[in-house]
Order: sequence, then structure tokens, then C-alpha cells
Amino acid sequence: MKYGYFDDKNKEYVVERPDTPASWTNYLGDTNYGAIITNNAGGYSFYKSAAQGRFTRLRFNSVPMDQAGRYLYFHDKDSKDFWSASWQPVGKSLEQFKTECRHGTAYTKISSEYKDIASEVSYFVPRGKAYEAWMVKLTNKGKETRNLRAFPFVEYACNWNAGDDLGNLQYTQYIANMSVVDGIIDHGSNINMPEMPEDFQQKDQQRHTFFAMVGAEVSGYDTDRDVFIGRYNGYGNPDVVQKGECAGSLAEGGNPCGVLQTDICLQPGESVEFAIVMGIGSAQKEGAEVKEKYADLSILKNELEELKNYWHSRLEVMQVETPDADVNSMLNVWSPYNCQITYAWSRAASLVYAGVRDGLGYRDSVQDMLGVMHSVPEEAGERLELLITGQASTGGAMPVVKPFAHKPGQEKEPEANEYRSDDCLWLFNAIPEYVNETGNFDFYLKELPYADKGKDSVLGHLRRAIEFNLERSGAHGIPCGLAADWNDCLVLGYEGESVFVAFQLRYALAKYSEVSEKLGLTKEVEWAEQELRILDKSLEEHCWDEDRYVRAFSDKGFRFGAKENEEGNIFMNPQVWAVISGHANREKAEKAMNVVHDDLYTDYGIMLCAPPFEKSDFDIVRAVLFNPGMKENAGIFNHTQGWGVMAESMLGNGNRAYKYYKSYLPAAYNDMAEVREIEPYVYAQSTHSVYSKRFGSSRLPWLSGTATWAYYAATRYLLGIRPEIDGLTVDPCVPDSWEGFKVVRNFRGAVYNISVSNPNRVMKGIACLKMNGEIIEGNKLPVGEEGKEYQVEVIMG
Repeated sequence: MKYGYFDDKNKEYVVERPDTPASWTNYLGDTNYGAIITNNAGGYSFYKSAAQGRFTRLRFNSVPMDQAGRYLYFHDKDSKDFWSASWQPVGKSLEQFKTECRHGTAYTKISSEYKDIASEVSYFVPRGKAYEAWMVKLTNKGKETRNLRAFPFVEYACNWNAGDDLGNLQYTQYIANMSVVDGIIDHGSNINMPEMPEDFQQKDQQRHTFFAMVGAEVSGYDTDRDVFIGRYNGYGNPDVVQKGECAGSLAEGGNPCGVLQTDICLQPGESVEFAIVMGIGSAQKEGAEVKEKYADLSILKNELEELKNYWHSRLEVMQVETPDADVNSMLNVWSPYNCQITYAWSRAASLVYAGVRDGLGYRDSVQDMLGVMHSVPEEAGERLELLITGQASTGGAMPVVKPFAHKPGQEKEPEANEYRSDDCLWLFNAIPEYVNETGNFDFYLKELPYADKGKDSVLGHLRRAIEFNLERSGAHGIPCGLAADWNDCLVLGYEGESVFVAFQLRYALAKYSEVSEKLGLTKEVEWAEQELRILDKSLEEHCWDEDRYVRAFSDKGFRFGAKENEEGNIFMNPQVWAVISGHANREKAEKAMNVVHDDLYTDYGIMLCAPPFEKSDFDIVRAVLFNPGMKENAGIFNHTQGWGVMAESMLGNGNRAYKYYKSYLPAAYNDMAEVREIEPYVYAQSTHSVYSKRFGSSRLPWLSGTATWAYYAATRYLLGIRPEIDGLTVDPCVPDSWEGFKVVRNFRGAVYNISVSNPNRVMKGIACLKMNGEIIEGNKLPVGEEGKEYQVEVIMG
């Protein structure tokens, strides 16, 4: 079943049916002021942190899952009928109520028509501002004059701390204090406490937000939720909207809300425009300033266009044209946009993430940067430095880095049982990618502090990351799993060993050796190569099991992912990373990847492991917590899918790599949304596998490592456009059905127009490479001059 379509020209996804299988979301704003909005105007807003700065309320896992939201209600004063600008929450019959939602890049536009009244509401956060705007246009398409009242509504949190607001009611029900100043609502919390802007994490301080209307006269207001909605009503039938008149309530304690009333008389064919602005600060100061600024609504319209242009420029760094329309829609808009949002908010804010994971999870956020290095290299470089300073002097990392509170050199060293074995090894993916994209090789020599004490060069930080794992190796010479090794459901014990992390460590040693060689550090090269040989020997002797690599060894001697196991006898991660790390020879690589294909591949992606755990002791594997076929228990964990694409591409298997990529490509399921259920334009954390009755259904969209690795695998390995310190490598691996493809890539200020033809229908290999008509030996394009365009011809063969 189809609920919408990709509008590639406008870089939007258009939801045509509002009764989507789940709430389909979009993000507004930036890491200063963020907001989530759904196709029915649900969601919430927050400042700096979704856990400690959420000032509008959402009750997670409710029905519907996205209420409350940013609602605009209408009341017809003559007929006494009422409806909302979005289909929900009033929910008029879809035979009478026509609506369309356009999710764009950091903005959403919801258009509706009900009984000859057309409404358009555009939601966005002006660039760099700490407030959001709802631009409204109403049109009377009928032949009669219409007398309407509009009621924009938002439900406020009592305390910005989300946990306190929803759970500590014996406190938070007594701290809200609402007022109205010159028609602007002031939402106050703890108003007798001092403001403490220098200590954002202090939840019990005075805080204010404002709610104002521009372009229309305010004729009433309400700030008490129970008065506006009524004790026994809901968002779909608020008491005030039904009656058609605000009561002028001022909440003091209890549950606050923001509602403004305006009267609108529309002649046949007439349109009116106004806007709502809501944001951080008091009504007296910031609210008044914003209201004055946007007295001319054209200023707000211009800011929306500026926002669109800004985001579109971030996407245009790489544009593709392939034979697959689904691939084009994803790679040109939604994959890079998904990467940008995930990079911005890590795992902190969605309709699923309730703010418990506050700040930047270390291993997640380091990986997330791979998807944005090419589009925002300077910004990514700053984030990379922040995360490097989240590494402790031990070589391990803080589990979470909070940008709004991080103090390098002064943080408490993590406890031994807090360290995860894979955290800092992801730096060996992110740092070289940043250096290769920017050409800033001196970055390796830049000195940065550790989280707790001391400082070192970036290269020194990398060495400490390697030493951290070498110093914490087990009986087989394999790195210990510690608190976790990416798969949090494996109970390895602190001294149990992770084969997956061993392959990461091998990758790290190879990268470290390569960088050290370019820096002329002979002794560092010798050290890394020696450690690499020792590790390879351990992997060869202890981890190969006939046709696969085992996953791990528990400290009690249990082998995960071994053929003799009744449950979980094959895991995806070690097979693909044996290839990615360069450890597996061709024979073993092909055997391992064939087992992945035969035992783990499904129509909706590759399972993390199989068969599922049902009888295993929970002291050995916590995956038994989950139903079979879900998440880590033989589910399709989408984070790993890109690694499968990369491994098969490295082996030259374009058909299989493409098949894997399409199996979890969101756009490929646009016409069967009732199966996938979540948004068909962004990636998800996991999909139910063949062992689940919900096979094909996906969960936890937007904020997942899937976004980065899917985009990275498709652009760097399928299309094969990879930045290097000395040029741009062209090394495609595509299905043999493709006649060719085109890529426009901005690389260090030069634009490469790359046209790839595949006359012999091969999957990998380049027969001829030309740049501006000149033959290039090998497959690496030289670094061009900034501001110049280059025509690149590639013939595969």
C-alpha cells in the first residue's frame, strides 16, 4: 500500500494519506533549538537537550504516538463546526477532509481543505534562532462569507527536565506560572528561582518560553490545559474549541498550555496570512522582540527560503544519477539528510528515544560523522575534536559526551566496568575520513587534551586507543569485550574476548601503520606491523571455524557463533569485518560471505545472527530477552547492513552487494508501507526477520548508525567514489545489469562531473579513466583546483 511519493525536484517526501501505519516524522532546527514534527503536526520542541531542555510535552508510547503537538484548531462561528489544520487530532472523515504533508529538509508543510476552507501551515526554525515559526495561510474557496476563529495550541512541560516533568508530579505540578504580556504568552517555570544560564544541567532554575502571534489580532487566550481541553475531553475535542471562545485562564501550578485566539472573516476567494512564533525567552523581552521583527511576514517567508537553500546546498556536495529511481531519491536527498540529523542528535530525540540517552553516545557519534564529512567538513572537524577529547588517558572513552557540559581535562575517568571495547576503535574510521576529505594531514599532529588528564597529538590518541585494547586482551590473544563490544546482548564477561573487536583492532593497526609511514615514523610502523602479525596469528589459530569466523569467547569458555552451537551458530559481524579489516584471504572471505548469504540473508536484509536464542542461558546471552527474530535475537539489525554491502563490493560481487543494499533501502518499500510501517524515506535501527510474525516490519527510524553506514557503503563502495589524501578514487562495484551512472562530486572546492559507462556489463574494474580528455593511469583522480569543474569519463571493463 502506498501513502506518499518522493518529490525529487523539491527535495520533499509527500504524504498523501494522513492515516499512515505509524507517525511519519521530520526534524526542525539544529543542535541549539530542535523539534520533532509528524505528518499530523504531532511532536515536541526542546532547547539544547531533549532530556534537559524539553519544554513542550509528549507522552511516549501513547495512542496516537505523536500527541500532543503543534495544533491549529478552527471553529466556524456560524455552523459551530470545528476541525484542525492537520488531520489529527480532530480526525474529520477523510471523505470530507483532504490533506497533504510535505516533509522537507528541516521544514514541514501541511496543507488541508475542509468544507471550502483551505489551510497551509509551514513549520520551521529560522537558521540559528532559538524559536520556531508556524506560517499560516487560510483561503475561503467557497461562495459564502466565513466567520472563523483560530486557536493555535501547544502543551507545555512544567519542568524542562523530561524525567521530572513526566514522573515527579508531586514537584512539577506546583512550579508552572503562566502570564500574558501584550498578547504574548509567557510560560514560566520556577519563576522565583534565579536564572542560571551558565549551568544548563541545573533543572531547578527559572526558565521562560514565549508564544506569540504575528499578522493577526489576538482576541483571547488560555494557559491552563484543563480549562482549554476540559477534564474529560481530549486533544480531538477541546472544550474551548467546541464552544468557540477562550476562557482567559492563567495557570498557576497544574498543567500549562499556550493557546491564542484570533477572529477571521473570509470573503469568497479571500486569503489571510499570519504566523505563530514560539521559543526561548520571556514574553516581555525575547517574545516582544520577535513579534516586532516579524510584523512584516515577508521577512519570515524569506527566512524559510534561506533555510531551504542552506540545506539544499549541504545536499548538493554529491548528486547521483543511476538506473534505479529509489537509489536516486535516497542518495540525493534522504540519505544525506538522515545522516545530518543523526549526526546532530545522536540517539537523544525522537518519538522512540525519550531523552534517556542525553548527549552524544561515544561509539555511535564517532560513526555518525562518516556520513557528513563530505558535506560539512569544518563542522565535522569540530565535532571530531570534541569526541577525541572524550577519550580518557587510559585509551578508553567516556560512554557519553555532553556538548553543553563537556570539560576536557577535567572529566572524571570512567570506572573500569564502564569501558566498552569498541568505542575508540571507531576513530580509525572517522579520523582518516576527515583527513582524506579535507587534505589536512597535519591534523594527526594536532594536540588535544584527554577527557581526564594530559594531552597528546591526534596520532597519540590513536595509539592509546590501540594500546587500550592490546592491554586488555584475553587467553586467545583477542581483545576483551569489557562492558560491551557493540552487541550489548553478548554476556562475554569483562575478560571474555570479542572477535569482532579483534577485526576492528586489526583495521586500526593497519591504518595506524599507513599514517605513520606517511609521517616518516619508522619505529611506529614497525610497532604496528609487529602487533598486526601477532593479532593475525591469533585470529588464524583460534577464530576460524571451517567456513566462518566465530563471534566471541566468553570468560567461561563458551564460543559464540561456532558451528557446534544449536543457537546463534553464525553471526554477521565477524564475517564482514574479516573482509573489511583485510585479514581474510580470498578463499576464507568467500566462504564466510557465502555462509552470510545462505544462512542470514532475507528479502528484508541480513540477520545479525541465526538461529535465534530461545533455550540459551540468559547469563550467556541476553538476546533471549527479545522475541525470536527481533533486534539482537536473530533480527535484521540494520546498522550492520552497510558492512555487508562493503564486504561484497571489496570482493567484486556487485550483484550481491546491490541486492543487499536494496533489501533494506527505505524507498524500495514505498509501495508496501503497510509492511515496513515506519517512514519510507529514512533508515531504521532494526527490522523483524523471518523468525518473527512481523517479518519486514521496521522499528526506531531516523537516529541509527544505519543511516551513516548505508550512505557510506553506497557512495564509497557501490558507486566507488572515495576521498584520499592525494585525490579522489573511482572504484565502482555495481550490478552487471547497470549500463552506467553519473556522479557530481564536490571535493575540496573542485567539482568532478563523473560519467561511468559499463558497456561490457561487468561488476568491477576500470578499463579507461579520463579527466578533461586526458588519460589517467590507475583509478585515482588528482586533486583539482578550487572553483574549477572537471569532466571525468570512466569506462568499466
